Amino acid sequence: MSDDDRQFYALYLARFATGFGFVTLATLLPTYITLYDPSGLVIGLFTTAFTLAQTVAVVPLAWAGDRYDKRTVLVGSLLVGIVAYAGFGAIALFDGASLAFIAARAVQGIAVTGSGLMTLSLVGERSAYDERASRIGTANAARFAAAIVGGLSAGVVYDAFGFTPIYTTIVVLLAVVSVWLWLDMEPDETRIEGFPFSDLALNERILTLTSFRAQYAFAVTLVRTWVPIYAGVTVAQGGLGYESALVVGVVLTSEKATNMLLQPYTGRLSDRFNRSFFVFFGGSMYASVAVLVPFSPFLGDWLGLPGSYPVVGTLSAAFPVVVGLNMLLGVADSFREPASMALFADEGSDGNGVASSFGVRELVWRPGSVLAPMLGGFLMTGPGMHWVFLTGGAFALTGVVAFLGATWYTEGYGAMTDFGTDGTAIDP
Repeated sequence: MSDDDRQFYALYLARFATGFGFVTLATLLPTYITLYDPSGLVIGLFTTAFTLAQTVAVVPLAWAGDRYDKRTVLVGSLLVGIVAYAGFGAIALFDGASLAFIAARAVQGIAVTGSGLMTLSLVGERSAYDERASRIGTANAARFAAAIVGGLSAGVVYDAFGFTPIYTTIVVLLAVVSVWLWLDMEPDETRIEGFPFSDLALNERILTLTSFRAQYAFAVTLVRTWVPIYAGVTVAQGGLGYESALVVGVVLTSEKATNMLLQPYTGRLSDRFNRSFFVFFGGSMYASVAVLVPFSPFLGDWLGLPGSYPVVGTLSAAFPVVVGLNMLLGVADSFREPASMALFADEGSDGNGVASSFGVRELVWRPGSVLAPMLGGFLMTGPGMHWVFLTGGAFALTGVVAFLGATWYTEGYGAMTDFGTDGTAIDP
């Protein structure tokens, strides 16, 4: 294994470790709520503290990564993560107060943000242009693998052994990754003076991407959040009424599985052909599939699918349809995500600040990720569950149209249709 490959594998493992810790804790949140019986305000703060800390941390961490050594910022973020998960372990061990849990969630938000920004920045910066999306797709695949492993194992391990081995595993994993990165990875020698965010805010390619991403954040947050809700809530509430946690877990995992398996390959294709087209295609496919989710019962009956399955028993003909549609949502995002990330990295890697470029990408996502759940709750209890998915599909569609128009305006009509024919990437 070459030195370059070993450094990329260290970054992939860092991506896995961060994702594993995040998803494991998210899976255990209902357990904490059951154990400590917090007030409604405190339950809300469990999520708000994490999201607020992430939002506040984006700009200073991205600036530090461009101004100084990204490797140092990454290792520092992982060490902050160790503090956060050790804190969660102590809270569980000593039956600590809810406020301590909220504080640990805020620290976790800083760690997750720093690790995510720096791993993507280092992968993007150290990759050649014609392999950038493929490398980013592989890094994302590691994150999805962590989500699957963490989501499926957290409850099982807790039921058998409690909190202690879970947080011990996370802390040890983060510590091993930190040491590996520090010893094996060469220092980052790029130094960006000033405040790169101000220049990137006026960058035409960044503005084109954000015109899509700001709207797409609403689409993904609505659909990704409400697919498991749709599977689990009662028919009277507009759902399918699957009470089994295993069934809901299968539905939830299906999207991550296809995303994980395909991203390294779809990223390689977007390196070879046209990244903007892959963003357009993935967004269009996501819109088309999202609006079909509430029609799962009709589609299942129309296709004559069975309603009973091994292990889980009697469900309905809608079950394989909703699993299949969620898998297709993962396929759609596998086309879009590595290509979109590579486009952000392209702009930052030209000397404009790759960490700041990913920081802009992160900030643009925030309004949708915060406001979409409130919109979804209103639609679910008002017009009906199906409007959540129709609205999510509409946001994806308007984002795609905005991206198409902005790309044509800034780069010409050939921007979406110029494909490489000799196996090489098109110049950005």
